[in-house]
Amino acid sequence: MDISDTIGLIHPAIAIAIVFPFLGMVANFAWQTRQRRLQTKTGKKSQIPPVVGRDHVQIGKWLSGMIVGLALLGLAYPIGENILSQKLWQTQSFQVIFIILMGVVTIASFVLLYQAKQRVWRGIFATLTGMGIVILGCQDGVFRRTNEWYWSHYYIGITATLIMIFSLAIVDDIYRDKTNRWRTVHIVLNCFALLLFMGQGFTGARDLLEIPLTWQKPYIYQCDFVKLTCPK
Repeated sequence: MDISDTIGLIHPAIAIAIVFPFLGMVANFAWQTRQRRLQTKTGKKSQIPPVVGRDHVQIGKWLSGMIVGLALLGLAYPIGENILSQKLWQTQSFQVIFIILMGVVTIASFVLLYQAKQRVWRGIFATLTGMGIVILGCQDGVFRRTNEWYWSHYYIGITATLIMIFSLAIVDDIYRDKTNRWRTVHIVLNCFALLLFMGQGFTGARDLLEIPLTWQKPYIYQCDFVKLTCPK
């Protein structure tokens, strides 16, 4: 492995060592919060401390930030590698500048999303953040597996990231809505996101096996990936 291959391991290493443990914590607090709410609603005295709700919200915000950061990191590596290998700063300097500006705008929009209080601004910054991630994901070099989009690490990851951005944007609405409509939307979407994250564990491990090391690429990319044959 050379330095480029080693850098490529930062994304999965952070996901395994940091993000997935936080995901388990958020899921646990979410379950306790819901159980306490149901017990209190029936008039029972719950043994679950009321602080679990606050912890769920706080750690959930941290988790959203980690997932967006992880997605940007996962996109930055292949995009940067493509820029360097193709020497795009010499042939397509405008595209390189656009990619850099898009990354800066996406990060800035996400930071401002944490600060925004009014619904309209939360909607604007969440939309800008989501658009930035999708646009960056469409750049050359990103391993998308479009022919199998339903089992693609990229498409599943982008979907889960967009759900996290949306969940962060509606946190204040959940507590202001007396009809619990936003709470229901939050629960349904994040249960779906939890399944997506489980799928990311499988697809990420598979892609690490399929993406060749730098010195292997000249030979591997001569293979026919439809007929599953390689030159002898």
